[in-house]
Amino acid sequence: MRVIKAASIVYVIGIALALWGAAPVSRAVVQAAQPQASNSPQKQGQDIFRFDTFGDEQFWTDVLQMPGVIEGVSPKTALSVGLKVDVDALPADVRAALAAQQVNLDDPAVTLALLKLNAVVGVKGQVDDSGHLTTIGVTCALCHSTVDNSFAPGIGKRLDGWQNSDLNVGAIVSLSPVIDQATKDEFLKWGPGKYDPRHHIFDGTTLTVINEPSIPLLIPPIYGLKGVGFETVTADGPISYWNAYVGVSQMGGHGSFSDQRIGVSITQTPDLVTPKLPALLAYQLSLKPPTPDASTFDRQAANRGRELFDGAAGCSTCHMRPNFTDVLSGPDKDVPFLHTPAEVGIDPAYAERTATRMYRTTPLRALAFHAPYFHDGSAPDLLAVVNHYDTLFNLHLTAAEKADLVEYLKSL
Repeated sequence: MRVIKAASIVYVIGIALALWGAAPVSRAVVQAAQPQASNSPQKQGQDIFRFDTFGDEQFWTDVLQMPGVIEGVSPKTALSVGLKVDVDALPADVRAALAAQQVNLDDPAVTLALLKLNAVVGVKGQVDDSGHLTTIGVTCALCHSTVDNSFAPGIGKRLDGWQNSDLNVGAIVSLSPVIDQATKDEFLKWGPGKYDPRHHIFDGTTLTVINEPSIPLLIPPIYGLKGVGFETVTADGPISYWNAYVGVSQMGGHGSFSDQRIGVSITQTPDLVTPKLPALLAYQLSLKPPTPDASTFDRQAANRGRELFDGAAGCSTCHMRPNFTDVLSGPDKDVPFLHTPAEVGIDPAYAERTATRMYRTTPLRALAFHAPYFHDGSAPDLLAVVNHYDTLFNLHLTAAEKADLVEYLKSL
């Protein structure tokens, strides 16, 4: 293991606000979040997901020293970063000024003003009376929420559970004054929407590299997880296992996590993460996937594709309904049913760094909304996915059959 002073982390603080330039949400019947009773576990979990940093200011403020950097950066500096703004957090006069393009995006004060309003999705900052940013932290929503762009591109109502595929982790964190150049060079290779959760851990004081070189994954959507059972790509554990691991070792939250299978043990008291996991789980399980609009796929072709999926192509052998995965098909529901990298034709490098060293069958939830595909993004579209398995399993599908299968996958 290699200990370094500071480095990148999965839930990365955006240095400025990407108010324009994001692609609008499309091809969906977006399911609005249902109002939650104020005392329900789902409501408590929603507040945790959106606003709780778990005390990770200890990492972002004390170690990475990001407040001083953010104070001098204008919104235009991060137009490609993909941060989102919650329109419901903006007062009417601010919305009017944005609509009239009266907000100076070259002014770093705009960044601080929106942070002070708690309007930047997944980012929490404290600004004092003199206009200085004193602390900064991040929440689950930074990577796993976007907005519907109903006000403007990058500004709208929250869509919790959607991946933030615009977020350029390495480019942002490389602005930290305490990261060495070698680490910056490594993380700058990641690109938008990727992060490696098995590269390093933070124990409350020190950031330690545990695997090199970095192998980044796509930041995944987290909607439609109810009933899946094991939610990560290698099924190292259920949702709360992953929430604890990320909250403590990756976000830098003040809590405890231990998994001897990967050689990670972190103890911090008080534990600000573990007590919140049940409510967080309740909210995450309530997040439903978006429904593809009927105009975005060919219904007749999709019907033919379903027959192929269940028949000649053999997809349903592993992608079992109702959740389109076989991860719970083994004799013990507490033990995931998995596949070796060779079985599915996927690079074993990332799996070898995990607790299971194998891959789970991906649940096919709202596929059309989160290209590219596979854990590493190596398949740019659904046709590439079909071609991969056509070659791997010698299916000999015709071009027309592949097209029909793609239409069915788009309809899910």
